[in-house]
Amino acid sequence: MSEYQTKSSSFLALLFIAGLVVGGMISSYIAIQENTSLKNEVSNLQSLVSKLWGSQTIINNSITVYQNGSSLSEIYAKVKDSVVLIYVQTSVGAVQGSGFVYNYTYRSMMVIVTNYHVVHNAVNISITFPDGEGYEATVLGTDPYADLAILKPINVPEEKFKPLTVVSSSTLQVGDPVIAIGNPYGLVGSMTTGIISALGRTIVEEEYAGRFAIANIIQTSAPINPGNSGGPLLNILGEVVGITTAIIENSQGLGFAIPSNTLQREVFALIEYGNYTGHSYLGIEGRDISYETAKQLGLNVTYGWWVTKVIEGDPSYGQLQEGDVIIALNGTKIRNGDDMSSYLEEKTLPGETLILTVIRRDGETLRKIDLPVVLGRRPPPPV
Repeated sequence: MSEYQTKSSSFLALLFIAGLVVGGMISSYIAIQENTSLKNEVSNLQSLVSKLWGSQTIINNSITVYQNGSSLSEIYAKVKDSVVLIYVQTSVGAVQGSGFVYNYTYRSMMVIVTNYHVVHNAVNISITFPDGEGYEATVLGTDPYADLAILKPINVPEEKFKPLTVVSSSTLQVGDPVIAIGNPYGLVGSMTTGIISALGRTIVEEEYAGRFAIANIIQTSAPINPGNSGGPLLNILGEVVGITTAIIENSQGLGFAIPSNTLQREVFALIEYGNYTGHSYLGIEGRDISYETAKQLGLNVTYGWWVTKVIEGDPSYGQLQEGDVIIALNGTKIRNGDDMSSYLEEKTLPGETLILTVIRRDGETLRKIDLPVVLGRRPPPPV
């Protein structure tokens, strides 16, 4: 091998070794850079997580409750001046309740909505606004069967009236948040919150409505106390969806309200005629069917309303029989008396023909039959 070839081989070997060294250095550099980049990303993520956690901690330490974009305090500020204290003198004592301003657009007049039982047997009525200014009021119309009353304020300056918006209660669902504002025990302008806990209930007020149920009632967990009666039940926009009316004594979180649909249906008649006579009437008495009752009676259904009496001369006489079980009205399933009363109140009027689907026993045989009944009108409420 020549001296030139030997030098060339040595140079190539050195060059190869140098390449390995440089390649190793470059690989190490790249690895170090990648590791540094990864560490930076992890550090950034840790900082982001820390920042988010810090924000969460701040939010938790300073909570404002918002309902559909408005805080509860904002809703209260918007509606509080529309709710009044009602003071009623009767021949046997005094009663306090609540009411709210309503714009009766048909006559462009402002009225006060409240409960019938608040003004029952009233001798004198006054309303007091949240600023402490009081005025006389008179009754325009009442309906004991819906526990509703409309009052006419006397000599109230126009600027005092700030009517609430009344919307349909048809869209309410169990679980919807609601707000009650009123004057429990005379504590003016008190606000409570809760949810819709049930719909389509019925309640009975013997003194005012006799044996008839007040139907299609809203049940709410918003605390309601004596003095709240007649005040507004509001949705999360501050709109009226009901009128608070009753509680079950010694209950925890059980309050009731008349649905706004009832007010909207009756307000014209209450103001123009002084009463509402559109409550349908079947002329029967009965009770709910339970599993145990169905078993005892040998029925093939475990729901419905068991007819225990058909009143002679009333609309159902000659059609229904004692022992019939009503399971549907106009094709709508009826589970119990609440369903039946609410359907009659919401969906029918006196004079209409109603198709009742009943289970009837003929000896040992059970038959399902459809019976047409022309609805009557409820007799006048007790005085």
